[in-house]
Amino acid sequence: MSETQKNAAQNIDYEKERLEILKQYRGLLSVCRHWISKEEIKQIRKAFSFALQAHKDHRRKSGEPYIYHPISVGKIVVEEIGLGATSVVCSLLHDVVEDTDYTLTDISEYFDDEVARIIDGLTKISGIFDQTNSVQAENFRKMLLTLSDDVRVILIKLADRLHNMRTLDALPPKKQLKIANETLYLFAPLAHRLGFHTIKSELEDLALKYTDPEIYKSISRKLMESEEERNRLIANFTYPIKKALDEQNMQYTIIGRTKSISSIWGKMMKQEVPFDEVFDVFAIRIIIDTPEEREKTDCWRAYSIVTDIYRPNPDRLRDWISTPKANGYESLHTTVMSKQGKWVEVQIRSKRMDDVAEKGYAAHWKYKESKAAESGIDKWLNRIREILKTSEKDALDFIDDFKLNLFSDEIFVFTPKGELRTLPVGSTALDFAYSIHTKVGDQCLGAKVNHKLVPLSHPLKSGDQVEIITSVKQKPKSDWLNYVTTARAKGKIKSSLKEARKKVAEDGKEKLDRKLKQLKIENNQENIQKLVSHFKLQSPLDLYYDFAIDKLDIKDLKAYLSEQEKGGILSYLRNPFSKPAKTPAEKQQVDPIRQKLKEKPDTLLIGDSMEALDYTLSPCCNPIPGDDVFGFVTVNEGIKIHRNNCPNAVQLMSKFAYRIVKAKWYTGKAIAFLSGIKVRGIDDMGILNNITNMISSEYNLNIRSINIDSNAGTFEGTVMLYVNDTQHLNNLISKIKKIKGVKQVSRIGK
Repeated sequence: MSETQKNAAQNIDYEKERLEILKQYRGLLSVCRHWISKEEIKQIRKAFSFALQAHKDHRRKSGEPYIYHPISVGKIVVEEIGLGATSVVCSLLHDVVEDTDYTLTDISEYFDDEVARIIDGLTKISGIFDQTNSVQAENFRKMLLTLSDDVRVILIKLADRLHNMRTLDALPPKKQLKIANETLYLFAPLAHRLGFHTIKSELEDLALKYTDPEIYKSISRKLMESEEERNRLIANFTYPIKKALDEQNMQYTIIGRTKSISSIWGKMMKQEVPFDEVFDVFAIRIIIDTPEEREKTDCWRAYSIVTDIYRPNPDRLRDWISTPKANGYESLHTTVMSKQGKWVEVQIRSKRMDDVAEKGYAAHWKYKESKAAESGIDKWLNRIREILKTSEKDALDFIDDFKLNLFSDEIFVFTPKGELRTLPVGSTALDFAYSIHTKVGDQCLGAKVNHKLVPLSHPLKSGDQVEIITSVKQKPKSDWLNYVTTARAKGKIKSSLKEARKKVAEDGKEKLDRKLKQLKIENNQENIQKLVSHFKLQSPLDLYYDFAIDKLDIKDLKAYLSEQEKGGILSYLRNPFSKPAKTPAEKQQVDPIRQKLKEKPDTLLIGDSMEALDYTLSPCCNPIPGDDVFGFVTVNEGIKIHRNNCPNAVQLMSKFAYRIVKAKWYTGKAIAFLSGIKVRGIDDMGILNNITNMISSEYNLNIRSINIDSNAGTFEGTVMLYVNDTQHLNNLISKIKKIKGVKQVSRIGK
């Protein structure tokens, strides 16, 4: 224990902590009491005592007793996810096996096999998301396999991550960024896919708080400032709707909900508008309390009432009641014009639908009579199993395929017999063929979409009716991989191509063996591997295949031997495939970046002329002094510097955490850095001259390029220029905004 920790330990008020632990535990019991039995309360008490004893010497990074964390996870599991007593027990025990001397056998003896199995699943997946290693496919597969055994494992893990994100302030900035990006990359989409909209939104908001704190603070402040006006708008908007619903004797609740900060920021970036111009900052939700058999009718009745009062936007109607989303979400969405001239999104759903939307698949278990709900989760878990079976070994490809297929929006298409099938957005006719059966995909010649002949690569839209044309003579081709987006189709095509390639390679292996004998070279594993390396191939299979199709021949072997001979006749005679020894100069060039990083473990200083490490500023986000940045060790291009909120940061930090290095700006001298701004406004006489004068005369900045387009009285343009730092750039943006006719100025990439 360090001196600081000892001093902190001496200042702890243990009696106060004991009372706080009891208070939190009673809080957990109070949210459970109304639906669990006395026997289940005994089990929860037993789990709490066990966890309290196991973690008695453990503290969180904040200095708090560790037991606060499992109690909080238990509360989330009950209140926000809606799970039962077994899940509360497992939440209290979820870190015991990993962090203490207790084993799964102990858990099984003290509790039961079901609890032990869930704890085992949680322990197996905890190492995937530690704070040093990158996410790897094998571990991710383990997590998903566990999920498909018992979905409670992933739900407790989701609750665990949510509480960790709520208490992320205690960690150092580098770990905050890594965990926030990982949450955006995997956990938020997973929460979305399981139907936990509220949790997904909170995870995205909390991640934004650490990946782009300025944006988070700015939108939070604007939401607070506009709260009073928003509440007034909601009250005025809902008054006539309430009156009409009351006249129809409908039982309902109306809620005005502000959109999440991350959702608002997403709209600002997508639509390239400031906060004030995001038209649907809030949404109105009408929840109808009605029996399940009348849900659909009553929701459409409410829709009719709303659209009688306010004019709807016909392009914004979304009917997820007739065709629910794959995660079980059911609701009617429409956007209507308010009396104040603002568009307002209205969501209409039943009480059961709202419960499912807020608490995902856990809520489905409360409504077990709903067969659609049960089949929905079964279909989703089956799709996970399918991907686990067909995925390739490459870790990053696997995760990208997984995200693409399970976290994307869906389209709904029909077979010729009218059967409904769900596919990810962007799916093609060939994806549809493989979704029916592997054999149908492998033998697919073409397709008819809405009775018209289309190519295999034809993208499908919701409502399309698709008929697949097959032939027993057809076989998968390598270019088919460019025609598909689903992991199932990609996996099946790769598998078929690999099998065909293996058969051809068997002939190539015999052919190569004969040629090596001609040259009196032994056909052993070491020599084959050297040939693979020399010809820049991936594996011996590729080598055999190239010999089978005559891409390589004996002349290529002779050319290689000739090279070896020039390298040293003596070494050639001893072993024709030996590599010449590295010279001292060559040895010095081996992996210089990693060597220098070992010698200089501190933060990389950008702009320091004495800095020995090779780095470049990444063109994808054009960082400048004042931006929060990190370094990424590339394979061939040294270290690349990215902004923390760079569009590529999420993937880099999630996939390659071990290649991230801390970086900060050296402020010893002023250096010019390339940056860019986007300007929009009214195309008035002399406005371009006013902008360029502001940049070059008043601010003495060098302009690298200007690109301006005008259209029907408006203009839009980009200016690339050299600036000293973010403050310099922000001052310039503020000044340009004041020029008459300029309506919007923003930094490129922000």
